[in-house]
Amino acid sequence: MNYGIINIKNKEARFLYEIVDTEVAGIKLFGTEVKSIRENSMGLKGSWCHIDGNSFTLRNSHISEYSLKGYSSHEPDRIRTLLLTKKQLKKWDAKVREKQLTIVPLRLFSTNTGMFKLEVALVKGKKNWDKKDTIKQRDMEKDAKRELKNY
Repeated sequence: MNYGIINIKNKEARFLYEIVDTEVAGIKLFGTEVKSIRENSMGLKGSWCHIDGNSFTLRNSHISEYSLKGYSSHEPDRIRTLLLTKKQLKKWDAKVREKQLTIVPLRLFSTNTGMFKLEVALVKGKKNWDKKDTIKQRDMEKDAKRELKNY
């Protein structure tokens, strides 16, 4: 069966945080959530991940209700379970506690088999001057591309 390619990004995360490490995790979803994601109605802005013992969860993400829902549907802002190995969970939990880091989702994508995966990152917050440098760098790259195009 040929599934459409889904790639939902959290652009704000790359601007607000400095990425230390990334990992791909599975995500547990209900049927109506999967259908809703295929309609591109998911938001990762402002969402974050939490490790509590052996559980790894995604919080503050929003998946809109499925447009053709029947008598039952999912809760749009529920806490979703993420799937990662125990070894990786312990490693990240130690880093979060020790270095005051945060775990945020970067993007949700579909595999060739129709499964959904979530790319999560261990991040450190940027300071205001780092954000200004990022904006300056982006503007310089745009200007350079514009000059090459006009040349």
